[in-house]
Amino acid sequence: MSYVVIKQRQKSKKKFFNFTLWLVGINVVAYLAMIILMNTLGESVFYEIALQPNAILQGQKLWTIFTSMFMHDPSLFSFHLFANMMSLVFLGGFIERIIGSKRFLALYLISGIIAALFFVSLAFAFGDNLLIPAVGASGAIFGIAGLAAVLVPKMKVYILFIPIPMPMWFAIIFILIIMWLASSAFGLSIANTAHLGGFLTGFFYGFYLRHKYKRQTMMISSHFR
Repeated sequence: MSYVVIKQRQKSKKKFFNFTLWLVGINVVAYLAMIILMNTLGESVFYEIALQPNAILQGQKLWTIFTSMFMHDPSLFSFHLFANMMSLVFLGGFIERIIGSKRFLALYLISGIIAALFFVSLAFAFGDNLLIPAVGASGAIFGIAGLAAVLVPKMKVYILFIPIPMPMWFAIIFILIIMWLASSAFGLSIANTAHLGGFLTGFFYGFYLRHKYKRQTMMISSHFR
């Protein structure tokens, strides 16, 4: 009996493929590669990967909808990259264990793509500067955050430098609002519309999972309080 249990546990561990760490690795490698390419070939390389609303609306550089989610601020020792990868390690690793690697990877990629489309669409709708490029995994990460806000809304987490635990749902919304206010007040280049697009993707996917797997999601929600 015990042998069978151990064997089954070992088998289940083999099935789990940690996409979170692979995504972190891909983002870091892409960041380092971009610095090298920009130093050798010039800054024009950056614009072949970064998302540019004007180009997308003209049907050009459509690949940047995908490539931009793996690129970050190309300055040396980028805080942009560090903050995103730390968020991905802690939040992504947790969510991947809950929903499984395949669903997690699909959510990450789809959230990143929808975040990019949100950024382009709202830039056009509100007459923002369509020439401003955007890069970063934030849209995809906010997709994971949106899902977490639905599946484990009462789970206590710490954010930024605030030493007070907050419910997951409140923490995610708080971050979105703070980033939006900071970008407005200090003129920071933050793609808030992309964050919103990613968040909504994960948010609605979370409700889909809660509807399809009512018993399992209720157990998860009640366990993480």
